[in-house]
Amino acid sequence: MSPAGGRAAWIRRNGPAILAVAGLLIAAVAVVLSVRARSLEGAEASGAAGRIADLPPYDPEAVELPAYGPKVPSAVLTRKTEPDTESPLRARVEVLHYTVQGGDSVFGIADRFELEPETVLWGNFDTLEDDPHLLKPGQELNILPINGTYHQWQAGDSLQSVADFFGVEASSIVEWPGNELDPENPQVDPGTWLVIPEGERAFRTWVVPTIARGAAGVGTAFGPGGCTGDFSGGAVGSGGFIWPTGNHYLSGNDYWAGHLAIDIAAGAGTTVWAADAGVVVFAGWSNGGYGNLIMLDHGNGWQTVYAHLNSVRAGCGQSVGQGESIGAAGSTGNSTGAHLHFETRSGGGFVNPWFVLP
Repeated sequence: MSPAGGRAAWIRRNGPAILAVAGLLIAAVAVVLSVRARSLEGAEASGAAGRIADLPPYDPEAVELPAYGPKVPSAVLTRKTEPDTESPLRARVEVLHYTVQGGDSVFGIADRFELEPETVLWGNFDTLEDDPHLLKPGQELNILPINGTYHQWQAGDSLQSVADFFGVEASSIVEWPGNELDPENPQVDPGTWLVIPEGERAFRTWVVPTIARGAAGVGTAFGPGGCTGDFSGGAVGSGGFIWPTGNHYLSGNDYWAGHLAIDIAAGAGTTVWAADAGVVVFAGWSNGGYGNLIMLDHGNGWQTVYAHLNSVRAGCGQSVGQGESIGAAGSTGNSTGAHLHFETRSGGGFVNPWFVLP
């Protein structure tokens, strides 16, 4: 018999028995699954009921909230040391002392200490006498802690008279902590120095006066550079000005009440040009701290002044054109470094050069 015929005969003999056994196994699995499902449903229902039954009734006043933040032992948290931490700065009330260095100016010193330049002059009248050109290296200056003036008490002074002179309230003098006065009984001994906060006074003027081209011999009273003679004719300016040096920035004092000029940066020997056409009415050494000086009268109400020159290249009565060389910058007279002191004047009064320079 072939193999295929043998398998067919075996299936015919045993097939009914195999089917019966398979049916029993399927029925048994179905019963087991059904029982398991009912058991799980009962357990869940019972557990849920138990949990709900165990919860107490809600009472909002019985609820205790946890303390804010974790309870950490103090030994765990420590403040880190910060060696670079700066302490709050207190306002200065004492008067400092500053030694003038080469190249310093009253304007620059004032800017360094955040003061007005007038305050530097008013705090040092014995040294500077209201003249910023008297500043010299090595001088020791008083640096006030606030804008104002510095006053040495004289016999016969009163708080009211001093306050009136400097235009402030007497109370501001008494209440300034650096003056160390008793508010209930402010007594001041002669010779005592007091800071007058925001105090002001008139300046003593130290300038070479304006010299007109027709005023023969007037300038001779102000130094050997004074011209003699009547220069009524000569070149007349256009009324417009050019910069008298190649640099157009400051090196020293700006224009302010104590310095009616600008100090233009210029190295020693730098060429100085006439800012406009005019006639030379002063040429040479001046006695007012200007050193070598040239003054031009422009014939139209304007005059210009060029001071602290190393050398003078124009003479009395000479007509010069705008842009013509008239000297070389330097540091003669009362000066702490080479620069050009430049003034513009109109009608005998001073005009800020920044208003007329291009």
